[in-house]
Amino acid sequence: MRARRALAVSLVAAMLGCAVGPNYRRPELPTPPSFRDTPEEQASIADLPWWDVFKDEVLQALIRESLAQNRDLLTAVANVEQSRDLAAVQRGELFPQAGYDAGAFRGKNTSLGIPATLGSGSHSAYLAALNFAWEVDVWGRIRRATESARAQMLASEAFRRGVVLSLVTGVAQAYLELRELDLELEIAKRTVQSFQETFDLFTRQYKGGVTSKLDPLRGEAALAQAASTVPDIERRIVAKENELSVLLGRPAGSIARGAALVDQVLPPEVPAGVPSLLLERRPDLIQAEQNLIAANAQIGVSFAQFFPRIGLTALRGAISTDLSQLLKSGNAAWSLGSQAVGPILTWGQTWYTWEAAKAADEASIYQYQQAVLTALADVSNALTAREKVAAQRAELERQVAALRESVRLAQVRYVGGLSTYIEVLDAQQQLFPAELSLAQAQRDEKLAIVAVYRALGGGWSQAEEPPVIPSPLRP
Repeated sequence: MRARRALAVSLVAAMLGCAVGPNYRRPELPTPPSFRDTPEEQASIADLPWWDVFKDEVLQALIRESLAQNRDLLTAVANVEQSRDLAAVQRGELFPQAGYDAGAFRGKNTSLGIPATLGSGSHSAYLAALNFAWEVDVWGRIRRATESARAQMLASEAFRRGVVLSLVTGVAQAYLELRELDLELEIAKRTVQSFQETFDLFTRQYKGGVTSKLDPLRGEAALAQAASTVPDIERRIVAKENELSVLLGRPAGSIARGAALVDQVLPPEVPAGVPSLLLERRPDLIQAEQNLIAANAQIGVSFAQFFPRIGLTALRGAISTDLSQLLKSGNAAWSLGSQAVGPILTWGQTWYTWEAAKAADEASIYQYQQAVLTALADVSNALTAREKVAAQRAELERQVAALRESVRLAQVRYVGGLSTYIEVLDAQQQLFPAELSLAQAQRDEKLAIVAVYRALGGGWSQAEEPPVIPSPLRP
């Protein structure tokens, strides 16, 4: 007899130690040893916290403000708290539940409000009791459900981290774009001033009978063309400031400026690291894997529905027909019980629920693999863009330098009487768009570094807080 009991206890312990359904294993992923056209290297720019990537103190202050006030981030934080609470609710099913029951009843042929034959006449009944219930998780249904809930909580946390990364890089990108628009406005105003001087010169020469009316007309056209860009750039500056204001969680308004675009200091080297680290670093990949873990656990939850749910119940209290006698020793009531509830005929509902869970898991595997492929392409695109935009910027610098020299030589020739001022005007008209293109290339070169940082999941491990710097945005 004693051996049978020991065997029964061992069997129960064995059943409680395992859970039906597959244990999670990371699927095969297409992760090469290094990124495309990039040597294998262990260091990565993504290891740097954002305040070591973006050195402009005004930009750092803007990023800190966005991390404190951006509504999308605050929403993500609240969603993490919600998912954490829901995971705790699910985990609570693993443990015995206790409650209380109290009631007063009066009726005929009833017992505690339940129909029963007790003879003629009306009577009262009073109940006060504590009750206990515990579903013994023999098949692991509750453990798998808890595993799924925990994975969903971690997925929401990864989503929050993704919002932080998008916010940091989004503010940096918008700020650099704003500084580039400031540079465009400076170039446009300087060009307008130059064309105004040319137009005034042509007008004086025309009035003095030196040239025909054709020259002042050409000068006026060049002046109007350059002047027309100023209000358009100013419009784009306001739109960019408003975009930044939304990211900062404040009403639309002006944005403080720090270093000029050409003075922005970003890391000169941007090592990418190894692709396998993306799986642990990029928030969207972490989120995709946690969703996969949750879907995998749901297979066990649905498979456990084929087996009976085994529960234990207990009650301890008192019952009496006289409220004043309720707590007397002779009115004590108690019960112990066990229960097994399981399906017999469900018309395929249990089966197809299990099949649907397996299909959802398969879809999650493909989604995870697709997310990895997309991440690898993002990094390759960003690294290539940084290299090519740098080469483009160098060529545009050569072009602008040559055009500036051509303007200078044209002015020298004009002063020496070797050419008309039309030659100077032609050189100026070529220089203006070239300077704008160079400013945009300088912006794109810096944005490429931001894109690399974002694609690699930058700032994934930040053991330190950003340094406390007095905000240049507030008195």
